[in-house]
Amino acid sequence: MKSALSTSIRVLAAVAGLACFAAIASAQSQSTAYAITHAKIFTLSGAAIEDGTIVIQNGKIASVGGAVEVPAGAQVIDGKGLHVYPGLFDPVTQMGLREIAAVSATVDSAETGAFNPDVVAADAVLPSSEHIRVTRAAGITEVLAVPASGGLDSAGPAGVLGGQASAIHLSGWTISDMLLKKSVAMVLNWPEIETQTFDFSTFSRKQKSFADAKQEYEKQVDELTDWLERARHYAQALGHGGPGDFQRDVKLDALVPVTRGELPVLVFADKARDIRNAVEFCEKQKLKMILASGVEAYKVKDLLRSKGIPVILGPTLTLPREEDDPYDRLLTQPAELSAAGVKFAFGSFDNSFARRLGQQAANAVAHGLPYDEALKAVTLYPAQIFGLADQVGTLESGKIANIIVTNGDPLELTTEVRYIFIKGQPSSLDNKHKALYEKYLHRPKSQ
Repeated sequence: MKSALSTSIRVLAAVAGLACFAAIASAQSQSTAYAITHAKIFTLSGAAIEDGTIVIQNGKIASVGGAVEVPAGAQVIDGKGLHVYPGLFDPVTQMGLREIAAVSATVDSAETGAFNPDVVAADAVLPSSEHIRVTRAAGITEVLAVPASGGLDSAGPAGVLGGQASAIHLSGWTISDMLLKKSVAMVLNWPEIETQTFDFSTFSRKQKSFADAKQEYEKQVDELTDWLERARHYAQALGHGGPGDFQRDVKLDALVPVTRGELPVLVFADKARDIRNAVEFCEKQKLKMILASGVEAYKVKDLLRSKGIPVILGPTLTLPREEDDPYDRLLTQPAELSAAGVKFAFGSFDNSFARRLGQQAANAVAHGLPYDEALKAVTLYPAQIFGLADQVGTLESGKIANIIVTNGDPLELTTEVRYIFIKGQPSSLDNKHKALYEKYLHRPKSQ
């Protein structure tokens, strides 16, 4: 008996020793210093540094400038001929929530029912998603995983209150490794007055009278109003009374920060009428609004500017919404919003083409958007819009070291990402696309 006990103690001691060693090794790995020298550095907080050095320590940017001392023992990357930028930020994706749209077992991007404010995207993110590695290789270091957010990868019903979007880094073994901020916005799919619907069972369009469509719309808005009112009453009850006269409600719990203006609502709306209705509703309810998609945002740009409402624009390289719209309607809209003083960022709104985020911005440049604004619209502006600019978006001392090193402009299709740092650690650029490319590049030639 004593022998067995002694053996167990030795085994436990050995396991504890290994765990301690692993913790020390991990801490040493995290504390490794890196320096990128003689590179052209675009900090986005000031003028570009033509021959600069950036030092990374303990996961953050320690220093950046033209005359920065490299700490002893730092791993040095010679950046001569290379460019350094903040990592790109995609503010609307279903990253980690949806793998293969046609395989339901790989899809966890939306819940059943119309009102799910308690759903948090981070709780469902799959860190091993192939989409993450492909997207990371394009220079995107952080994204928002947004439940019930539509897009190419998310067909199907989305509900009205879809849940809470989470900001994640595109590197990490677990969601705790990846998490930038668990809850950054509440998804609100604004109801539309739809007089025409498509029945997939018969593959035919169904018509509905305007009166019936408006009645259905008003019912949804009334339900939304009721949820917010109940959340306000619930907030007043918090901390009062005892366990016997107070019952916790997780859905109302999740809405309390929204009603207090602490958590913004990410409102998905496209038509000018719907955008105006959403703005009026949010103002009346004292909600902090961020517009998402906004296909016709240009029609209400003065309203958006006057209310200080930022916009997350969908892909520019897509067909116009209406058949009479000019072919370049979505390509010219960013320039119009910029000229009107409306802050905006670009989002991919899916996973499959998140890697083309930079090119969505670049094509807006070809249609009148100033280049500096396009670059900030995929780096700094999304960080500012979602309250994360104190952590990411620019290359400044003290910020998280999410950095890309490229051989040129990150908005250009032909530019290569040579190195990528996420939370101050080098991250792999290997991915499924690269593996398939190399496989078929070296395939045997036919005889």
